[in-house]
Amino acid sequence: MTSRIELDGMVLEVTRKDIKNVHLRVYPPTGAVRISAPLRMNLDTICGLVQAKLDWIRRQQQQLRDQQRDSGRGYRDRGSVYLWGERYLLDVVEMDAAPQVTIKHSTLVLQVRPGADEGRKISVIKGWYRQQMKALLPEWIERWESVIGVEVAQWGIRQMKTRWGTCNTHAGRVWLNLELSRKPPQCLEYVLVHEMVHLLERRHNHRFRSLMDQYLPDWRQRRDVLNRPPLIHEGWLC
Repeated sequence: MTSRIELDGMVLEVTRKDIKNVHLRVYPPTGAVRISAPLRMNLDTICGLVQAKLDWIRRQQQQLRDQQRDSGRGYRDRGSVYLWGERYLLDVVEMDAAPQVTIKHSTLVLQVRPGADEGRKISVIKGWYRQQMKALLPEWIERWESVIGVEVAQWGIRQMKTRWGTCNTHAGRVWLNLELSRKPPQCLEYVLVHEMVHLLERRHNHRFRSLMDQYLPDWRQRRDVLNRPPLIHEGWLC
């Protein structure tokens, strides 16, 4: 059972599970707060525990905002960028030719026109990330459609602030976060399968988890890789 509460100006997602302790997690990219609580714990108790951790939550959210703000610095010469979980040293080359991105060993070469500003560099890199995802997704979607027995009527890639993916079950439309291109490929596949399973079951309930176990038995491990530190901050409330 999942519900939302508002506390001190923050919207928190609370999920009750068959567990003994309360778990608090702050998720990237914008610091969404999700709480897992024992089934019989009342809302007032949960709110009291979260209230005591508000300073910690805000610190973690600030760290994530700082990471987002700093991410643009990686597009400067000799910075670092990631593709499919691998780290590359960035080499910015100015040339009076069409912008492009190439990989040479452990270096990612970003070719831009002379005088290109930071915004243009980011735009070129993001366009290249989008191409990498588009090269993988059609084959994966076709394969998983036959496995799960659903049809994706439309899919797309976009920058999302609070979700790795989303699904419109009525339209059969799936959207995936562009940031997944930085993660290992198995994370992208996990999010894709997750959203496609929602075409069978809209809610994150027992049936949904059973379907995920059936189609992608290691989905929990993939989810952990997707949200592993330093991009996820987790705390124990009790």
